[in-house]
Amino acid sequence: MDNIVEIKNLTKSYKDFTLDNLSFNVPRGSVMGFIGPNGSGKSTTIKLIMNLIKRNSGDINIFGLDNLKHNKEIKQKIGFVYDENYFYEELNILEMKNIIKPFYKSWNNNLFEKYIKEFELPKKNKIKTLSKGMKMKLSLALALCHNAELIIMDEPTSGLDPVFRSELLDILYNIIQDENVSIFFSTHITTDLEKIADYITFINKGKLVFSQTKDEIIDNYGLVRGSKDLLDNDTRGEFVSIKETGFGFEALTKDILRARQLFKGKGVIEKASLEDIMVYTVRGNV
Repeated sequence: MDNIVEIKNLTKSYKDFTLDNLSFNVPRGSVMGFIGPNGSGKSTTIKLIMNLIKRNSGDINIFGLDNLKHNKEIKQKIGFVYDENYFYEELNILEMKNIIKPFYKSWNNNLFEKYIKEFELPKKNKIKTLSKGMKMKLSLALALCHNAELIIMDEPTSGLDPVFRSELLDILYNIIQDENVSIFFSTHITTDLEKIADYITFINKGKLVFSQTKDEIIDNYGLVRGSKDLLDNDTRGEFVSIKETGFGFEALTKDILRARQLFKGKGVIEKASLEDIMVYTVRGNV
């Protein structure tokens, strides 16, 4: 399997923040979930991939090409879906399409019509009359209609009701059946990624925590709950982070099999969700 995106030793420094030596790949034909708390560097990473800001060091290759030297060529094959839509609100869908269409050499009008029908979008309605969910569908339709091979999504399900979110995830699942297309999906809603992601990249404070298959992460991480007498210097070292209360503790391990051996018959051990993993890693010991 080749990679659509390859990021190696990527660094970007600001006065009060540094994206520090970030490396990960996005395999072709996959959904890469991109997670981290606010201020972790997700938006900076996306801007660097998009060549909207300049990196201090490192490499970004997209479709096997350096994203600085081949900026225009690369952007012809990328579709963008952001949490906020930057449409001309007084225009209707067709008028908006006619503005965007000339920017792409491989625009496919038949594909546009297909998605507009499939997404049940009213072509002649002014964009300002559309719901947030419908605007998100319009963004996705426009992103897909020039035969994009990489779809970059920044918080696409934020603010959508559960029905629209589920519908959007179904659409993404169908898109990814084309094994030439990859989706880079940055979101705070980790339950969405548990449904459709193949890989998860997690960053915190500008540093990579992990970039692995979702299955590896879900299989290996776990939550351990028990009384405080189970904790000593040795067992504390087994955990990513520990939350202690007056009644006991809850802790995150990245090796659930080892935890089951150590705490056999003691406490409760269960698999951790992506949200658990992110919260405990960011929060540390409390």
